[in-house]
Amino acid sequence: MENTDYDRLEEDQPRVPLVSVLLSMVAFWACYYLLATARSYLIGFEFQQEMLWLRLVVILASLAVTVLLWLLLRGFDNKRLWLRFAVAFVAALPASLLLAAINTEVFREVEERAVYRMNKDQGVTVRRDQTGNILVDIPQIPDDLDDLDPALPAEVQKAMQQAVEDGEAGGDPIVIDKDMQRNLLWVQLTDIALGRYFLLLAWAALYFAMTQAEHARAAERREGEYKRAAKAAELKSLRYQVNPHFLFNTLNSLSALVMTDRNEQAETMIQTISTFYRRSLSGDPVGDVPLAEEIELQRLYLQIEAVRFPDRLRTAIDVPQELERALVPGMILQPLIENSVKYAVAPVNRPVTIFISAIEEYGRLVITVADNGPGSGEKSAQRASDSSAGNPAGGRNGFGIGLANVRNRLETRFGKDVSVVSGDTGHGWRTVIRMPLEKNTRGE
Repeated sequence: MENTDYDRLEEDQPRVPLVSVLLSMVAFWACYYLLATARSYLIGFEFQQEMLWLRLVVILASLAVTVLLWLLLRGFDNKRLWLRFAVAFVAALPASLLLAAINTEVFREVEERAVYRMNKDQGVTVRRDQTGNILVDIPQIPDDLDDLDPALPAEVQKAMQQAVEDGEAGGDPIVIDKDMQRNLLWVQLTDIALGRYFLLLAWAALYFAMTQAEHARAAERREGEYKRAAKAAELKSLRYQVNPHFLFNTLNSLSALVMTDRNEQAETMIQTISTFYRRSLSGDPVGDVPLAEEIELQRLYLQIEAVRFPDRLRTAIDVPQELERALVPGMILQPLIENSVKYAVAPVNRPVTIFISAIEEYGRLVITVADNGPGSGEKSAQRASDSSAGNPAGGRNGFGIGLANVRNRLETRFGKDVSVVSGDTGHGWRTVIRMPLEKNTRGE
């Protein structure tokens, strides 16, 4: 089980896309190809057309070797950065030697022709004997080696220096035996390999940067997922605070109806409660609903409360048709209307109207829930305390979940781009919600 979890964790680790890796290789070696070609033209090497194709062969071989290096490095993508660099430093050594050998072999013939022509221009003849030694015929070696033509190949200059040291500066040919040729070859390979080693390490550093960027993007994605999950959990928690609170109140009301033998009203209330909960619980607890659907749900709630207060509860709803598709968090108006019933309708013996309205204001949705009850008078002192939890001017000292719940849900959904203002109007209580206006486009 532990191995399975580890394998799954390895599979979930971020990887640089294969296309990005290949494009980085092609761009890297294409840049080197252009720079090497420009250098060749500036120096004035011969056989330029032929060297273009030979250089392209070397670049293709370099791409192939870089792919092999990448296949090794990608196995360490999720290891510490110092370990990945250590692997790159070690793995690039044989790779650079391989590239140096390929480069030497590809350009061998062209270099020999170039050396032959250059030697001929300098009056130097290069030939081989039957044993494979290189014989260099030079008319005369100057006494002062500083006077040597710098255009002479390094091998010839070294052989001439050795000849002078051995006292053979006459007209005898200079002999470059197989051991010296082997040493000269290793010097040439080492010189080319060092350059390729640096290039491979430079590409490895580029690849590591791409990997780190991919890790950073994956971390940002995970952080975003965690934040969305936490936000969804908070919204669910706030949403589920509403239903149990309402259920407690309605069950108390239903109990009162049964105890007073108002069976017909109790039956009507049970059916309405069933419809209310079927609609309210079937939706996504963290999703938005059209304002028309939210208003219809609150109509059901008010019908339930109207059974308790048939002569006192009045409603007035004013929602323009163009705002019916505006999206709001589900059950967002429930705590506000419940507060109006609890603190405006229940304490008095006169009719009380609950007003629900919506308007558009500068591209924002403004919803108002108000009543013409006793406001924050002596009979509603508890309501004022409860409402202060959602009123910026009143602080957050109330223990009710009403306005505090509404504000928290809106801030969790929209951030700080919302406002909830609640207070006494002098002839009742009013709560005004302002939030971004987002309309439902489904079904259009």
